[in-house]
Amino acid sequence: MLLTFKSLNRFLVLSFAAIILAACTTTPQDTASTSSSSSSASKVEVVDGVYVGTDTVEMLAVDVPDRVFFAYDSYSLTNAAQTTLAKQAKWLKANGSVTIAIEGHADERGTREYNLALGDRRANAAKDYLMTQGISASRITTISFGKERPVNSASNNKAWAQNRRSVTVRTN
Repeated sequence: MLLTFKSLNRFLVLSFAAIILAACTTTPQDTASTSSSSSSASKVEVVDGVYVGTDTVEMLAVDVPDRVFFAYDSYSLTNAAQTTLAKQAKWLKANGSVTIAIEGHADERGTREYNLALGDRRANAAKDYLMTQGISASRITTISFGKERPVNSASNNKAWAQNRRSVTVRTN
């Protein structure tokens, strides 16, 4: 009877462990049904030097991404950046008392002074776009951190692309 009890006990423990492991596994999502928000599966990709992944994007508000990305040595807004900023503008219009700061960032390449200037141009490009969408300049401040606050501290194309960004932060 003791041998049967040990066998039963072992069977129950292994069964319980299998159930726990099965509950922890995830199944891949159907890519046709996933949305492009950051709640979908993370996709990491650099297209024409611009980061288009979702693993570093956070939200200013529900379904309103807080950052836009730039090509190397550029402060021109891509179509994706304009789409993100349009979402921010819509949210800011609906929340008229909110003020924001736009932080400009650069990757690690280049001098500190050059990257501070580039981060400033990136933050101001985002600010200018928001202003064209009807957001008052008095609600927006800008600051450049240059290369001083990387999201990804690696020294490769993916990291550099993630670090070339502006981030919109609510200040009140």
